[in-house]
Amino acid sequence: MLRAKRPDIRSQPSKSFKAPNCACHQRPSTYDDWGLEPLDAAARHDLLEILEERYGRRSTLITSQLPVDRWHEIIGDPAYADAILDRLVHNAHRIELTGESMRRTRGKQNQKA
Repeated sequence: MLRAKRPDIRSQPSKSFKAPNCACHQRPSTYDDWGLEPLDAAARHDLLEILEERYGRRSTLITSQLPVDRWHEIIGDPAYADAILDRLVHNAHRIELTGESMRRTRGKQNQKA
């Protein structure tokens, strides 16, 4: 008895399936330890352009030890700060952590061991 070989559907994308164009299918942009030093004029302008391009289309992740209410002073120029923060904070999911840092906690545990 002859059997037809089934095609391997895992290696062939379906012609009828198209991935939705949403942030969950795009690579996020990540800024780790943001705000350690003030932004100069060129950095402000570049950051605004990047965020403008990504706004509503792609995810942006920011980690910072500074509270958001101090970001205006790090950005510097009030007009740029308002524009940048409008794009970051609108529709944002904020997670604010409290307590001692994990590095400090683990460092203390390692010293005891």
